[in-house]
Amino acid sequence: MSTQTANAPLGDAPPPAVTAGHVTALRLFDIAFEIDLKLAETLSRAAASSGARRKLTATPPQAVTFDDPPFGLVLPPRHIDIDGHTHTAHITARLYAFGVVTLAIRIDADMIAWDAYARLVNAIQAAIGPGSLSAIWDEILAALIATIKPALLRPNNSSLVEDYLIATVHGFDRPVLGAMIGRVIDLVPLLSGESRALSESARGDLLSRRFSYYADDLVVLTWDRAFIFEPRHDTDVADVIEVANAQFLELRYYDELLDDELPRMYDLVEATRRLRAGPQRFSKLARNLYAIVAEVTELTEKVDNALQVTEDVYLARVYAAALEQFRVKPMSAAVDRKLSIIRDTYMALYNEAAGARAGLMELAVIVLILVEVVLAIFRWH
Repeated sequence: MSTQTANAPLGDAPPPAVTAGHVTALRLFDIAFEIDLKLAETLSRAAASSGARRKLTATPPQAVTFDDPPFGLVLPPRHIDIDGHTHTAHITARLYAFGVVTLAIRIDADMIAWDAYARLVNAIQAAIGPGSLSAIWDEILAALIATIKPALLRPNNSSLVEDYLIATVHGFDRPVLGAMIGRVIDLVPLLSGESRALSESARGDLLSRRFSYYADDLVVLTWDRAFIFEPRHDTDVADVIEVANAQFLELRYYDELLDDELPRMYDLVEATRRLRAGPQRFSKLARNLYAIVAEVTELTEKVDNALQVTEDVYLARVYAAALEQFRVKPMSAAVDRKLSIIRDTYMALYNEAAGARAGLMELAVIVLILVEVVLAIFRWH
């Protein structure tokens, strides 16, 4: 990154005003083991909600593959107070087969000065964005679940959520190229939410994940926010950022599930051995552990394969950067390590059960031989 890109914008000219844009707050919830998307689609139609299976808008189908395309639906708009002003919030939901739902609240921002746009982004974060405790999310989620509840397989009440904020600009009041944005606009206050000046190294880190495909577009990713400049109104970049968030949330859920399961597993194994249980008890415990491994493995494979970007190199770079930014792969590796521990325990229990059965069989053979010897002695006398 050049020094000019990392530093504040050059020159005394005011930054360009935003003529068309919006700010989208995402909150993702894990609501079930799985969601039957076809049934959810049927239920939403019956409730007069408009929706469709989600596909990327600008990327050719052969370049990107959804393992099971998520189902998105439009929910009734609401009026939300943001920093003393009432805004119309456009609300959508997107359901993923592996049990995650994304709620999105979009607030339009047209014909607004850049500084006012940045303040709006920060005000939205404070009101409904990452870390906020606004009750509106739970209200929207409760209404959605009431509609699609029959489509939820083994619903849960997990407290895990993921938040993300996307600031999108479709046009400025003067021509701006993607490479120019760092020179005519200071993105750091918008991306960091900080009013104080950041250090050079912090600014550089914040702006390090920058991507452009055409001369007039730009994507900058951070941990909890992204800035997207997209004059063609394509939503593919925002969609892959959301998918990466959904994958991270689901892996977090299974990581915590296994964290809870491992101590319980150790206690059960120790109790079984202390009681000198027979092979049936060992077999039953081994089967339970195998069921956990099979279930979690199946779901994590669905998570890992939720989106496959093959031929679109630009979108693949953005998606890979989002996965790295959200630490999806380290979380997946942590889940795999815990599954490996459970697999090894299952094999040990299975071998103990098999050994116990073999011992019983040997004892039974010895008893039968003794019985035959005793009977033979009686017959001889």
